[in-house]
Amino acid sequence: MPKAGDLVDVGRAASVQFVRPIRCRVIRVLDWITYDGWCWLDVYQLDATGDAVLRRSIFVRPAGLVTVRPAPVPRAPGRAGVTPNMRRGPRPVGVSPADGGRGVAGASAPIGGR
Repeated sequence: MPKAGDLVDVGRAASVQFVRPIRCRVIRVLDWITYDGWCWLDVYQLDATGDAVLRRSIFVRPAGLVTVRPAPVPRAPGRAGVTPNMRRGPRPVGVSPADGGRGVAGASAPIGGR
């Protein structure tokens, strides 16, 4: 069964209406009730350069489709568990985690300047 993103060639083996094969990018497989071994697909029909020229809903036998290129696999997220922009490596001299990065524990002035 094709899936969204697959690049497929649709010819006579998929359906008798496609005397001349067409190349398509699958948008989605529709969940419409149909005959056993058949399905409805929403696709973009592509031209010779790979540009989408027409959006179509086609009735095909998935067994007759020729997968040219499967859908790309989503990238895994970057370094798992690492907060972006988090400092790595040694802390600067005089900065400890206990003082919140102010430099000297308890050296902050009260609000209002008093």
